[in-house]
Amino acid sequence: MTQEEKIKVGISIGDLNGIGTEIILKTFEDNRILDFCTPIIFASTKLMTFCTQHFNSELNFQSIKNLKQISNNKVNVFNVWNNDVPINFGNDDKQAGEYAIKSLKSAVNALKNNSIDVLLTAPINKNNIQSDEFKFPGHTDYLAQELEGDCMMLMVSGELRVGLLTDHVPVKDVPITITSKLITTKIQTIHKTLKQDFRISKPKIAVLGINPHTGDNGVIGSEDDTVLRPTLKQIKDRGMLVYGPYAADSFFGSDNYKSFDAIIASYHDQGLIPFKTLSFGNGVNFTAGLNKIRTSPDHGTAYEIAGKGKADASSFKEALFTAIKIYKNREEYLKLTENPL
Repeated sequence: MTQEEKIKVGISIGDLNGIGTEIILKTFEDNRILDFCTPIIFASTKLMTFCTQHFNSELNFQSIKNLKQISNNKVNVFNVWNNDVPINFGNDDKQAGEYAIKSLKSAVNALKNNSIDVLLTAPINKNNIQSDEFKFPGHTDYLAQELEGDCMMLMVSGELRVGLLTDHVPVKDVPITITSKLITTKIQTIHKTLKQDFRISKPKIAVLGINPHTGDNGVIGSEDDTVLRPTLKQIKDRGMLVYGPYAADSFFGSDNYKSFDAIIASYHDQGLIPFKTLSFGNGVNFTAGLNKIRTSPDHGTAYEIAGKGKADASSFKEALFTAIKIYKNREEYLKLTENPL
């Protein structure tokens, strides 16, 4: 791969008091990674200098003030801000959240302007990022506003892929949120991403039920019978390999998930509890369905170990290589399917 072909990976710094900076440093201390990509960290030279000293990191980086200054064979730090920001590892404070969002917004703008090819986000705190200018429960919801497409949270670990019909929605609101239109949109999104981003020609998709035992014929709720089953039948009649709804309590324990290319859970914990049980530390959060590629590790800020040098960078590294692989897959798919005329 030539210098010009290397994928530019933009990295938002995440919560300054969390483990984001540590896992970034640990990832790029391995110079071999520069053979596969060009990293651009959206933060500040002062912050990264402080963190390299704090963690006794040997990472060398280039400070840039303009994205046209990006060097292909170095770790680049784009200065989103220049002032000193106090770092209090392990503390949940509003200032750390404010700078996490400064980094995210700058990185997303670069993604929209094609200054970077993919976005890799370090963990944020969903509470301290809230402000009059930023009222989103997380990365996914913000990206849905800023980028084109119908986004979907898709957790990935090897051949295991778990998507969600509803993500950051209170459990009490899940049944009324799941409509026939939502189900159809999410299945179309995951079907497309399996084909173009994971190169699976005929995806097999399983859908988990809304209620325990998929409602037991209406004894434990009617939504599976009145909304989910009829919609899945309509989709399957149109030719997609979609199956379900399956009872969620036994689906993963019976290894049934191994028969499918992706599983769609009805709500957040129904999908993420089994996913993280099976893959914690190696999982990746991929925002499917958008015109741009974004990944992140499958964990949070981990305040309890922040600043102590104990953070495991495995999931962050997986998120990096997943973003690179998806970018290449999508580029190849688009070339193969473009209209020659």
